[in-house]
Amino acid sequence: MKELLKHSVEAGINYEAYKLLFEQLAKEGRTTGEPTEDKINFTKLNFSRSKRLDKTGVISDEQAKVFSEISEKQIWLVITEPWCGDAAQTLPYLKKMADCSEKIELKLVLRDDHPELMDAFLTNGSRSIPKVIFLNEASEVLATWGPRSIPATKMVEEYKTKHGGLDAEFKKQLQIWYNTDKGQSVISDVSNIAATISSAKTTA
Repeated sequence: MKELLKHSVEAGINYEAYKLLFEQLAKEGRTTGEPTEDKINFTKLNFSRSKRLDKTGVISDEQAKVFSEISEKQIWLVITEPWCGDAAQTLPYLKKMADCSEKIELKLVLRDDHPELMDAFLTNGSRSIPKVIFLNEASEVLATWGPRSIPATKMVEEYKTKHGGLDAEFKKQLQIWYNTDKGQSVISDVSNIAATISSAKTTA
């Protein structure tokens, strides 16, 4: 597993390279499966949404302090795909969090290019949603996060329990929640993980 993770980090791309790929896909209308008009528009919408969050996504001073105080080198390895709506609403925040510390390196691997990594860390029900693996320099897993924020996962589970599954109505509700949440639950989740890792190392 350590060799798989090490190879994935070496093969990973940075956020800027990912954004260029995302932009190219949006221009060309490329997406998974058959490139229907709906899917092409979805890719373009996600790209514009991600671009907007690059400018407007906010990390509070308190949260920035958590990341700036990380004392040992970390790699945040993200399994993702460029046309994913969740990626468009998650990656800009991860980039801003990583930018708060010289000790954090954000690397992205494309889901379909890394099937072994995907099989090891993603379940069948979450393969289109970003997964973050926090690694130390020795490619050891410190923690994982995803595929959704904790509040969003709770919404999913509660809806599935009440309605027996997810449907178009739930997707509408989840999108409204994401737009209202503005990524703050993602920032809170990851800052809690960063603080926990730091605390564990201090205790050790």
